[in-house]
Amino acid sequence: MSQDRLPPLPESQWSAAQRETADEMIRGPRRGVIEPFIPLLRSPELCTHAQRMGEYLRYRSAIGLRLSELAILVTARHWSQEVEWAIHAPIALREGVSEAIIHAIGLNQTPPFTQADEQLVYDFAVESLVAKGVSDETWAKAITHLGEHGAVDLMGIVGYYTLLSVVMNASRTPAPAGAKMPLPQL
Repeated sequence: MSQDRLPPLPESQWSAAQRETADEMIRGPRRGVIEPFIPLLRSPELCTHAQRMGEYLRYRSAIGLRLSELAILVTARHWSQEVEWAIHAPIALREGVSEAIIHAIGLNQTPPFTQADEQLVYDFAVESLVAKGVSDETWAKAITHLGEHGAVDLMGIVGYYTLLSVVMNASRTPAPAGAKMPLPQL
């Protein structure tokens, strides 16, 4: 990846609105202004709304952390987004997504699922990203297993991490140094 187009701004250069947005993130569960929000901080209002949505989707979604992390990885792989992959692959592993599944997603291969809920989330996310929609069969399974609330949150996760992927890919935000599980190059 070439040079970061929107690198971190020195705190001494933050506007009052940027300071307020950053302080909210620092006080929240992220405890700092991390990679996805470094380029977004240039638009403090957008950054505030995005980080609030992300806080809900990442930490409190109706589908739980394991399935959320799986959907994030599918989205990161689709967009070849190194930052999101580097951050979320270790979290997915910690939350119970198997290393074999993470590895297969990273290589853009069909994962060896043993749990129906993981297969469902994978299918839903892949269809959303590749087919730009969700089949009736996958939709029915999502409603049955996740409920409407869960299906909406799953759509939100895929859409939100697409937003972050587009922002970081366009601004060329680098992955954190020393990532334990870097995104495989295809």
